[in-house]
Amino acid sequence: MTEHTIHMPCTEEQIRELKVGDTVILEDWLYGIRDATQIHMFDKGRETKFDLNGHAVIHTAPNVKKVPPSNFCPAGYESVCIGTTTSMRMERFTRPLMEKNGVRMIIGKGGLGEDSRAAFKDLGGVYLAIIGGTAALETTWIERITDVDLEDLNPECLWEFRIKHFGPLLVAMDAHGGSLYDGVKKTAAERRAEALAAMGVAAEGASS
Repeated sequence: MTEHTIHMPCTEEQIRELKVGDTVILEDWLYGIRDATQIHMFDKGRETKFDLNGHAVIHTAPNVKKVPPSNFCPAGYESVCIGTTTSMRMERFTRPLMEKNGVRMIIGKGGLGEDSRAAFKDLGGVYLAIIGGTAALETTWIERITDVDLEDLNPECLWEFRIKHFGPLLVAMDAHGGSLYDGVKKTAAERRAEALAAMGVAAEGASS
């Protein structure tokens, strides 16, 4: 396992160097995105003013406070708590985010599915995992909200964050077809079978 520090935006070459089990610390820029954001971008055809090519997105709808614009809060928003939501329900947006907008990294909880695995391998992307309950810590890694787009969707806007030492994050799915969740599923299946056997219950598909 290797730790990588990556200044954003990144290149496909940098992404393909990452392997499942590595850790990553991001610097400079990060974009917050969620269900409604992507529904409007890909189902309703709305364009974003942001250039996401080579960037990372995090699945979030942050808790923010509206404030007068200033040097510290140029977008007129101050971060209160910026946590991460479960990724799987946004599975269908991975490939279009990469193909149309050039996104290279997706950050979230719980992993993504087989379509995303294929997109990461084909196009050069990774999934970086955050465990639940770390919103307070994540918020300290974000220096300020620098801009916002699709603001009518608040809090599911497209947010631009200035970040410093964002991580370490775990590479849970890489650009080589690797997925940390394969092992999780295998272990869960084995433990389930053991529990059923201890109760004298035959596993599904087992012969009588």
